[in-house]
Amino acid sequence: MEENQHIQEQEQKKGTTKLMVIGIAAALAAIVIAVACYHYLYAKPLAQENEELKELAEIDKKEMETQYREFEAQYEMLQSRLNNDSLIAQIEKERRHTQQLLEELERTKSTDAAEIKRLKEEITSLRAVLRSYIMQVDSLNRLNQHLNEENTQYKEQISVANTQISNLSSERNVLKDKVDIAAQLDATGFWVSPKNKKSKDANKAKDVKKISFGFTIVKNVTATNGQRTIYVRILKPDNSVMGKKGAFSYENTQLDYSEKKYLDYTGEEQKVTMYSNIEEYIEAGQYKVFVFCDNQMIGQTSFTLQ
Repeated sequence: MEENQHIQEQEQKKGTTKLMVIGIAAALAAIVIAVACYHYLYAKPLAQENEELKELAEIDKKEMETQYREFEAQYEMLQSRLNNDSLIAQIEKERRHTQQLLEELERTKSTDAAEIKRLKEEITSLRAVLRSYIMQVDSLNRLNQHLNEENTQYKEQISVANTQISNLSSERNVLKDKVDIAAQLDATGFWVSPKNKKSKDANKAKDVKKISFGFTIVKNVTATNGQRTIYVRILKPDNSVMGKKGAFSYENTQLDYSEKKYLDYTGEEQKVTMYSNIEEYIEAGQYKVFVFCDNQMIGQTSFTLQ
């Protein structure tokens, strides 16, 4: 009897243990299923979303880098269109600032939202600054174009004037047999002596501060004695008049002169010396000297500066 009761108690214990094992297994299975469901329903989509956001942030950063490089390239292009040192220096400063921001962007992680936002806001500021410089350069180039056109027109006028002088001189030679030239003065024996600031001889254009020159008015007993005005035109290598002091009449036209001198002519041979102070830029090349008196060109010479 006692033995049967002991056997029944053992079987009850075994049954209870089996039920506990089954319960624990069922609970673990439920946990595993719950974790799997969470991963499937929430964790996996969240990870995928984070990956997509990371890719978008990386693309945004690349686009910003491209814009910074475009700004830098446009600043270099603007510099190439200028010969204004002051403006070139200002643009170079902005180009370096843009380059610095680009380097900061390249060092910044795409996930650093605050820094990316700051550098993106810098783009708006840079675009406004670049636009202002583009407007300045365009305005300056338009002004230079206008000045170049005026300069071309001025050179054309000079060329026409010199052509007129040449033509008038030719006409004068043709009409020699119809015009009484016995009383015309003639200049000969020309000499030219460029001087530096110490009044010593100089042959380089950059050193010349004064030009001394002279000639001889030949004897002419048929010419009327009295006061004469001698006008001298000195033409630079580009055919413009050096040191314009005014204008005089010459065969129904007005010509600019470089220097003039009053001469009390006696009919005898007279030596004339004149000076011209250099108050402008002169370049190397050939210079031509024309002497006029009594509405006639009475002589000419030339000299060369290195």
